[in-house]
Amino acid sequence: MSFTFMKKLPTPEEIQKNYPLSPELKETKARRDAEISDVLKGNSDKFLVIIGPCSADNEDSVCDYTNRLVKIQEKTKDKLIIIPRVYTNKPRTTGAGYKGIASQPDPEKQPDMLAGLIAMRKMHLRAFQETGLSAADEMLYPENWGYVEDLLSYVAIGARSVEDQHHRLTVSGFDVASGMKNPTSGDFSVMLNSVYAAQHPHQFVYRGYEVNTSGNPLAHVVLRGAVDAFGNNKPNYHYEDVRRLIEMYGEMDLVNPACVIDVNHSNSSKQYEQQVRITKEIMHNRKESSDIRSIVKGLMIESYIEPGNQKIGEHIYGKSITDPCLGWKDSEELLYYIADHV
Repeated sequence: MSFTFMKKLPTPEEIQKNYPLSPELKETKARRDAEISDVLKGNSDKFLVIIGPCSADNEDSVCDYTNRLVKIQEKTKDKLIIIPRVYTNKPRTTGAGYKGIASQPDPEKQPDMLAGLIAMRKMHLRAFQETGLSAADEMLYPENWGYVEDLLSYVAIGARSVEDQHHRLTVSGFDVASGMKNPTSGDFSVMLNSVYAAQHPHQFVYRGYEVNTSGNPLAHVVLRGAVDAFGNNKPNYHYEDVRRLIEMYGEMDLVNPACVIDVNHSNSSKQYEQQVRITKEIMHNRKESSDIRSIVKGLMIESYIEPGNQKIGEHIYGKSITDPCLGWKDSEELLYYIADHV
């Protein structure tokens, strides 16, 4: 056989039972979910900032980082909703390399899916318990949703997943804000079609069951830049890009038109320092155009304790082992800048 079935994994219900969320934190998450929903629906002028490491590779340093956000959130609570980026799955174009803590709890050891599911939930749970900030994660594997659905306040669907029907239909059953990134080609119509699919009800097979979903009105677009036929990065965060998005949104039967802009990836050509400049341009464009202000609801920023990145095995605390990130000092200054210019 082409498949070797190694072991049956526990269900989401079993993992949740072993690592439960307290009633108090359930209330905290419900409140944060409602605040984020109000932003996306246009009922709040607050601004979303999804910020954190490219890949959440180490529980201690990720929780350290997330704890640092608490003071800033408190000082900016009238302007910002800070959503820690705790990404436990790492997309790999060729399938090679570190795939995130959900698959490989120790980057220097072989994958272990059971240990990974536990590590994923434990890290999200600890970060939430220590900070009261429910997080964002990328749902690279839709079947993993149940393991963390009670912990997340934001879900991202990546550029390589957004064209996949299973991802689109699964998001239609999520009850939290869900950002659908433009594909690597940059095609806005593909991205908007994914939002349309996610916002409408569906019937399909999920985790061995026939299911119905009600549609997710909080599904929205994420601009992350593109790559052309020659492998060159093409940003799509500029004034003209967002104006084009507004026009295309208006041609679709979509509710709650909203956009979050990813200031790294192809928008920065992965030059992580450029995230500061790009953020300032976006905030300026929101001041210049009421239409842009009304649709651009937030930013995604890749940030960690130490700037840049490192190779697996170097063991520099709080430094990314995947894409390079802003360091803490620059990140802290940038968050206050965003709050001052909302």
